[in-house]
Amino acid sequence: MTTRGRRARAALGVAAASALLFTSACSSKNNSKNSDNATKSAGDTKGNISIFVIGGKSDDPFWSKVKRGAEDAGKVVQAAGGKVTWLGPQNYDNLGPDAAKLIDSAISQGASGVVGPDWVPEAEDASFKRVADKRIPLVVYNAGGITAADKLGALNYIGSEEYAAGKAGGQYFGDHGVKNVLCVNTLPGATNTEDRCRGIADGIKAGGGTSKQLPMPSSQFGNPTAVAQGIKAALLKDGGIDGVVTISTADADAAASGIDQAGAGSKVKLGTFDMDETQLTRIKAGKQLFSIDQQPYMQGYLAVSLLNGYLRYGLNLPQRPLLTGPAVIDAANVDSAIAGAKAGVR
Repeated sequence: MTTRGRRARAALGVAAASALLFTSACSSKNNSKNSDNATKSAGDTKGNISIFVIGGKSDDPFWSKVKRGAEDAGKVVQAAGGKVTWLGPQNYDNLGPDAAKLIDSAISQGASGVVGPDWVPEAEDASFKRVADKRIPLVVYNAGGITAADKLGALNYIGSEEYAAGKAGGQYFGDHGVKNVLCVNTLPGATNTEDRCRGIADGIKAGGGTSKQLPMPSSQFGNPTAVAQGIKAALLKDGGIDGVVTISTADADAAASGIDQAGAGSKVKLGTFDMDETQLTRIKAGKQLFSIDQQPYMQGYLAVSLLNGYLRYGLNLPQRPLLTGPAVIDAANVDSAIAGAKAGVR
């Protein structure tokens, strides 16, 4: 790793630490406010706790890790007589409205607590507000950030700061000589993916580079042929592109294929948000520059654990938000990440 690369990674750690220090200083006030919104529910339930977790498709590689974390934390809930129910959409074609229906379903099924991502606020927030109106404790995770959690009266936000993650990725590209990045977004309009691409653009801009977004229909998310062809066409149209980043591992393999099909394998450097064994193997082999980890397993595990402790005993934490990322995974630290991926938790 270059000296500039090490400085970028160190800066990311300092930024995350600063964010935690700031949120801890503000936490007493925010926790008091949000705890008041759910006072009637805290500690009211005994063995009949019913936590509903809204997430992505269970066969989505990223969300399968979130689901495993939620299920592992759910074992404690179940041991005391409660239950954890996972609700996910059939596809991502109509993400916001479908997520809103899942939130409403959790309410109608008598949820004691709800965990959910605020992917598309204009579609979901009315349903989240119904959760608050019924005094059902809420944890926002994965998307929306602490701003969404505060707006919706949630106990906390658990996840990564997506704009900061994108900015770190953009800076990392710049530190490794990349000047023109294509951010491939197969879930355009979703808060977290838009923040990721915006962060990439701002991060590389600081070093004199540029980035533009390639929005693709959400129906093409995880579609290897469509994504590869879209990237190939973009690279052939703009020969100045020397970096490609995808919003998830579901599209990263297709991106690698599209780069090769465009004959740009020796020129275009690839990065992705999130990671799996395939991406890590590619990084170790020198065929991919980086992955940005947000620890999905921990998002599911911490969200259910926090909500269970609050519902059963009135427990809470002063840290707001609870950040699970971002962290840049590259050739320097890929081996430890591979071990976690083989265990199914990274």
